[in-house]
Amino acid sequence: MVVSVTLSFYVARQFVFSVIAMIASLSGIVCLFDFIDLLRRVATKPNVSTNVVTEIAFLHIPHFTIEIIPFGILLGGIVCFWRLTRSSELIVARAAGISAWQFLAGPLACAMLIGGLSTTILSPISSAFYRRAEVLDQEYLRTDGGPLSFSSGSLWLRQADTAFDPHGVALLNARGVELDKRGILRVRDISVFRLDSSNTLIVRIEAPTGYLGQHSWVFQNAQTVKPYEVLSQAKTIDFPTDLTVQRVQQSFSSPEALSFWALPSFITLLNHSGFSSIRHRIHFQSLLALPMLAGTMALVAAGFSMRSTRRGGVARMIGSGVAAGFLLFTVSKVAEQFGNSGALPAVLAAWAPTVAGLCLALSLLLHLEDG
Repeated sequence: MVVSVTLSFYVARQFVFSVIAMIASLSGIVCLFDFIDLLRRVATKPNVSTNVVTEIAFLHIPHFTIEIIPFGILLGGIVCFWRLTRSSELIVARAAGISAWQFLAGPLACAMLIGGLSTTILSPISSAFYRRAEVLDQEYLRTDGGPLSFSSGSLWLRQADTAFDPHGVALLNARGVELDKRGILRVRDISVFRLDSSNTLIVRIEAPTGYLGQHSWVFQNAQTVKPYEVLSQAKTIDFPTDLTVQRVQQSFSSPEALSFWALPSFITLLNHSGFSSIRHRIHFQSLLALPMLAGTMALVAAGFSMRSTRRGGVARMIGSGVAAGFLLFTVSKVAEQFGNSGALPAVLAAWAPTVAGLCLALSLLLHLEDG
């Protein structure tokens, strides 16, 4: 038992060093291509400094690192297990009666730990950096001004409204929306429909202009009307809300701009406000599945690289492992697109590729160890 624990720690140490080196190498390559792409985009904007491009590329590093972690674990694990098999260390251990499940416990735990740390610690850092990169990209490199900058845009919102009914809702439609230079969200041609729990109209608010203030919508020259009654006199109405300008902007931005810890509450807010939360739910489930995906990649790497060199076909097995990893990546992206379209539930779109990869890895290891 002591021998297997010592061997497991040894294999785990070799595995971690190989995986970290592979993640760093792959991240460096991807960031280099990202930097080149940013330079191409800035080539037509002579007023933009190269320092801005460098800062944006630097802020993208944590995001790309999280994306690369499963492949870093796969490729790093293949290199590690192949090297240990080529030096006959794993072959001697198995000949001595130590099961592959015993010395793989350490690498599996380390892979899942890397995935867990990426979800809980690296994700908040990545989201903060990515949000700042989006701001710089929007300010210096894009010309569309963002989803809230055009005056012809429209906005639909839904939020809780407990003034008349504990389970009531309010529907807000603004036929014009604009984010001014001071960061205030201004709306015009506003209609607010206040409904009870059975979706019966209680009162309607009509206002030509308004803006989003602190914890409330401020409707100027607003008039209210109840069913079968005439419009009231124009006045300013403060309508309570949980929305802020930042939250409205985040609802239009990428889910990667929100940390793992902020996603659940923001998804709830999106659902209450009438925004689509599909992308955010899929991203949250993907972060939840990352530790399991990391462990799956470690097992896939072991299953494809622990074949004895005397039996031949090692290069073919390693190539099959790399191909299986990229196939798993393709399946995950296809499932994500199906999830974004609503064809698959968010949980299934995020977890199905991981579970499929785990089944593949377990079947390979069972065949290798017991077959």
